[in-house]
Amino acid sequence: MSARPVIKPRDDMGSGFPTLLRKELLRFWKVAFQTIAAPVLTALLYLLIFAHVLEGRVQVYGSVPYTSFLIPGLMMMSMLQNAFANPSSSLIQSRITGNLVFILLPPLSHREIFGAYILASIARGLCVGACIWLVALFFIDLPVRHPFWVLCFAVLSCGIMGTLGLIAGLWSEKFDQLAAFQNFLIMPATFLSGVFYSIHSLPPFWQAVSRWNPVLYTIDGFRYGFFSVSDVSPWHSLAVVAASFAVLSIFALRLLASGYKLRN
Repeated sequence: MSARPVIKPRDDMGSGFPTLLRKELLRFWKVAFQTIAAPVLTALLYLLIFAHVLEGRVQVYGSVPYTSFLIPGLMMMSMLQNAFANPSSSLIQSRITGNLVFILLPPLSHREIFGAYILASIARGLCVGACIWLVALFFIDLPVRHPFWVLCFAVLSCGIMGTLGLIAGLWSEKFDQLAAFQNFLIMPATFLSGVFYSIHSLPPFWQAVSRWNPVLYTIDGFRYGFFSVSDVSPWHSLAVVAASFAVLSIFALRLLASGYKLRN
């Protein structure tokens, strides 16, 4: 009588992270017309309207045309908003539809869950930013003078908003709460961060207030990669952005490790 073959249990401990990452990437890629094309169109409308109205009337960075100045700001604003939207919408939809349990059942550590959501949010933000830049090249020549600074600030900034989106998705129990988080925190922080103006054009009091907005440093450092000039030293901006990402990441990891609003 032949011995029955022994079937060893398959070790899938390392397969959860790429599966979750793929799922989050496909979430926005399968509806790219809504998640990528729509933000590009919105940014293009901002560019056409503001460039037409303010070109030649607003002086920024001395010799930099206002249209050129505007494009990196619109790129970063769209990248930040979409990086925030990716994990926040995913978590709130999973919570409402009741399939959040399928993220908790696999052997996924809190670091793997964090990494999958943040990498997907960074990917979505970078896709939107790259598409806006490519479309803008049809209107004006905008070379990247310092690719390192552009990529560094793009990745870290999307990471910050992706982490905020993750925190908002964990905290929110319904779409109204998520909308409040976005409308009263994310939108004001991005619009009042120098997207459409240089902070040096503001009165001294509002310049001081603007410097407390971390989003200012994401946009200002990003612009430095295009023009080699900025309102703030790029190293100072990099320190603020990196510190913000680190603090938010530690907080989000602690929430995930404790199972905050996930296991109850």
